Amino acid sequence: MAANVAEYHDIALAALHFYPMRPNGHIAFPARLPAPVVRSTMRTLDWMYWRFTRGAEDAQRRELGLPKATCPAPQRMSERNALEIQAYDGLCFPGLSTEWGPRRPFVGALTMERPTDADDEVVSWIAAGTPPIYFGFGSMPVGSLKDLVAMIGAACAELGERALICSRAPDTGVPEFDHVKVVTAVNHAAIFPTCRAVVHHGGSGTTAAGMRAGVPALILWITSDQPIWAAQIKALKVGSARRFSSTTAKTLAGDLKSVLAPAYASRARDIASQMSKPAESVASAADLLEKAARREVSV
Repeated sequence: MAANVAEYHDIALAALHFYPMRPNGHIAFPARLPAPVVRSTMRTLDWMYWRFTRGAEDAQRRELGLPKATCPAPQRMSERNALEIQAYDGLCFPGLSTEWGPRRPFVGALTMERPTDADDEVVSWIAAGTPPIYFGFGSMPVGSLKDLVAMIGAACAELGERALICSRAPDTGVPEFDHVKVVTAVNHAAIFPTCRAVVHHGGSGTTAAGMRAGVPALILWITSDQPIWAAQIKALKVGSARRFSSTTAKTLAGDLKSVLAPAYASRARDIASQMSKPAESVASAADLLEKAARREVSV
């Protein structure tokens, strides 16, 4: 819809993407297929989405006095040389920056790194024992918190590990373990570097925070772009992944044992040294937007 407004006013348009949304040959769904197949699939998905939303878009364009669109918005944006900022690191998808060129620049993940009320308490708990494994699934539907805590508690107990679980406010009846702490929020930038590994749903922000922290990851993906990030974590050899719905205490223990191997930790530290810094990412995105507004973006 924003593309139509920009077209109406004849002003610069910029898009912000948190994973590779435009056709390319470098992502997995989550299986890795030949590049031409991936590009063709993504173009088909663009057309299918446009066909599904075309009625609403035509109504908006009619109100703006614009003619009906004849192709999906991404294609029209490309024809207008719109800036498309990639808010993730290019190293996550080797070869993608070369395929796309300067019109889709990579700036890295954007984050404010805001502290939370629980940070001091969490830091004290971590300091009182061995580095824990972090577990957090954002706003994803993961079923009963009681069952989730029980599964995590059992898997970590088997491995002799501590668990820091970030979740919604605890339900009644949630089991309590000496080696498990449940909180409602943490500052990823402050807490992740103190953990042995991070287990999460595979959202772009959490994935980037874990990679910047230099700790291995286990992605238990659920939907959306998460299987794409799961595939890339495995391809980069900084962690492992599986579908959340197929996870049990037994599989979790096995997956954790795997990602806690020294090779993953070493590789994660190496990748972290190549990641963009948060402040640099924000500054780069702001600079690009200002240049786009002045129509000085070179494409």
